[in-house]
Amino acid sequence: MQNDPTSDLALFREWLSDGGLELETVRPYAGDPLPADVDGYVGLVVLGGGQHVYPNPDGSRDVDWFDAVESLLRKAVRGRTATLGICLGAQLLASAHAGTVAPATAGPEIGTRLVAKRDAAESDPLFGPMPMLPDVIQWHHDEVAELPMGAVLLATSTNYAVQAFRIGTAAWGVQFHPECDIATLAGWVADEASVLANLGLSGREILASAEALQDDMFEVWHPFAIRFAAFARGELAPPPDAPVPGHRLPLLGE
Repeated sequence: MQNDPTSDLALFREWLSDGGLELETVRPYAGDPLPADVDGYVGLVVLGGGQHVYPNPDGSRDVDWFDAVESLLRKAVRGRTATLGICLGAQLLASAHAGTVAPATAGPEIGTRLVAKRDAAESDPLFGPMPMLPDVIQWHHDEVAELPMGAVLLATSTNYAVQAFRIGTAAWGVQFHPECDIATLAGWVADEASVLANLGLSGREILASAEALQDDMFEVWHPFAIRFAAFARGELAPPPDAPVPGHRLPLLGE
């Protein structure tokens, strides 16, 4: 599910295909209808975007399809359908299960960074095999300020506590962008040149740093995508200690 024309599957298009998945992209920003449920699908990936998950001061949401996305995410979690939320997608996953999303207290996080695995990640089928301090590309202004009840924190960093988490047995959220390629990053640099200037950041340095880390990132995130595909196909066992959340009352129409 692509929420923004500037944030597509990028590297994950090839990597998930390498893992044996046939991909179908839905673009609600372009008017594509959202599926009512995940029946017939083995996995759901919800991508990033520049929108805010939380309501505006007048109570409206940035886009009119977010309620439907959150409903779909709840159905995927209840049905144990392999789910991955990336950046905005992770925030929607958290919000859909009564977590809290807010402007990042430490301000925007942009560029190449390290995140640190938590102990709980060692038994996680996706994060377990990863190094303790994987390199990632960050580009977000908001954060998951409070995880949903029962969610498992898998990775963190100094100023942004929630970098990766799991809900139930089959749904993961990552605040960073493992799918991001240099062309996508270059587009964000161009689009947010004024933001970078206000933060004292150099777009050229951001791109050079990401370019230099491409081999390292491939070694970590290509296998991650392959494991997600294997999990979606039922070839990777779920974690043994992850109950599906059941504390939330269903919304009207679900």
